Amino acid sequence: MVKPTLLVLAAGMGSRYGSLKQMDGVGPNGEAIIDYSVYDAVRAGFGKVVFVIRHSFEAEFKEVFNAERFGGKIAVEYVFQELDKLPEGFSLPEGRVKPWGTNHAVMMASEVINEPFAVINADDFYGREAYATMCDYLKTLADSRQKYCMVGYQVSKTLSENGTVSRGVCSVDTEGNLTGMVERTQIERVNGTILFHDGGADEPLAEDTPVSMNLFGFTPDYFVYSEEYFREFLKGNIENLKSEFFIPHMVNKLIGDGTSTMRVLRTASEWFGVTYKEDKPQLMANIERLIGEGVYPRNLWE
Repeated sequence: MVKPTLLVLAAGMGSRYGSLKQMDGVGPNGEAIIDYSVYDAVRAGFGKVVFVIRHSFEAEFKEVFNAERFGGKIAVEYVFQELDKLPEGFSLPEGRVKPWGTNHAVMMASEVINEPFAVINADDFYGREAYATMCDYLKTLADSRQKYCMVGYQVSKTLSENGTVSRGVCSVDTEGNLTGMVERTQIERVNGTILFHDGGADEPLAEDTPVSMNLFGFTPDYFVYSEEYFREFLKGNIENLKSEFFIPHMVNKLIGDGTSTMRVLRTASEWFGVTYKEDKPQLMANIERLIGEGVYPRNLWE
């Protein structure tokens, strides 16, 4: 059986966090979030990890995150997201400094992934169960097309105590398939109730509302659709220097067109991340708790 691949989006710099947060030590021996992601992926059954990075920090990244670091337990490859990686017929507009977005990052891996694959953010801690759930489902898609999946987290388990967060709020039909994803900004808990502001009147969200944390599962045909739609996106947005081609844009289009389905795999796992620098101590405490519970060994790669 072909093992799924894990695609790690690591090309972005965290503007709010202020450093290359993917490489920041959060474990007891300086392990980064990436280490825990790869560890969970290995034991879930993934066979390869592909990192999307940028040439500007290639040497620094490869020196830290390589096959030797992971004990040779998983194959490692690297691809690069750069501003000038555009389809034929398009050129980089003057003044563009912002990356082209998460779905553009996914597209960079089209030449090295030929099997079902999961996509994650490098700076999000998704939890052991999420990787196992995703890998098990991807193994059923070996010869499939147009059938994708995502892990839906309960919004209550994705909040920060240090500020508001943005989440992709998901609508799901009776069969468990995604019908749409809407980005909601400024989500926070106020007086015990989860609210999102979005510039209008405050609106509540149920505790178990499923949200996307950019943990998606695709088959390789997704690359073809992305290439086609990216051209359409650029025709309308290339002069907008801040426009970005996000995964939810692509997913919503494919679902809206009836081209593809996306199963929402529900999880009770708690998501951990570092949206704000002040989130790091809590993340470290959560990892320490999981080590104490036996979920992770204290020395991850020994």
